[in-house]
Amino acid sequence: MTLKPKKSLGQNFLIDKNIIDLIVENGKVKKNDIVIEVGPGTGNLTERIISKHPKKLIIIEKDKFLAENLNKKFKNKVTLINDDILKVNFEKFNYNKMIFFGNLPYNISSQILVRWIRINNLNLLCKRMILMFQKEVADRILAETNHKDYGRLSILSQWKLNVYKIKDINPGSFYPSPKVRSTILFIEPKHKIQNIKSPKNLEHITNIFFSQKRKMINKPLKILFSDIKKISNNFNLDLKKRPQNLSPSTYFDLCKEYEKLN
Repeated sequence: MTLKPKKSLGQNFLIDKNIIDLIVENGKVKKNDIVIEVGPGTGNLTERIISKHPKKLIIIEKDKFLAENLNKKFKNKVTLINDDILKVNFEKFNYNKMIFFGNLPYNISSQILVRWIRINNLNLLCKRMILMFQKEVADRILAETNHKDYGRLSILSQWKLNVYKIKDINPGSFYPSPKVRSTILFIEPKHKIQNIKSPKNLEHITNIFFSQKRKMINKPLKILFSDIKKISNNFNLDLKKRPQNLSPSTYFDLCKEYEKLN
């Protein structure tokens, strides 16, 4: 039976055994761990995770044909969820400190990450994630203040996550070979975060700023606050700066101020 990747689902199957080993090594799976794998595809990474004998391995695969194949291949060794990852409610999982693996579909990878960032007490649900992203998306997640890639995803990630690059991956490690390079990231939820009432407020504020990223910050501030002179004084803001010049902590402070006033 030939398993053909579907472009519509952003499928590129990981086939490089050295990269698979690298991913699993960084996951540090022990026998009492609950593990989740997103987008197992043909099961190459799944097989390697099983060799570490986790307490439970939950795999989430949207493609019905691939899901059926995975069910036949691994039978009682995995718990299979045949559903869209964007519809899975992780907060209903009755497990703590899980390890997440994922060769994420590139067309929705940032959406998946943002959904996880929105989870309350993410640090209790998950202890680490080893995730594959398109390099361009990984660069945005990792970007720091004043960098050209710095933006909404950088700020949201830095609010709740410690993120480290493991390795950039060439297209030849996948079938079919994508037209872009990939990056494996090691992600740990932070135990202490800035006290923002709702992630959606931080998403809203960063959206306002970075939809006008070439303009000076006085423009988005006027949209969000009635008295920008007071805000600029309180937070020592130079109104001639641009959105990429403000640190994540400044955005967190602005978000908390916005929540006080709304």
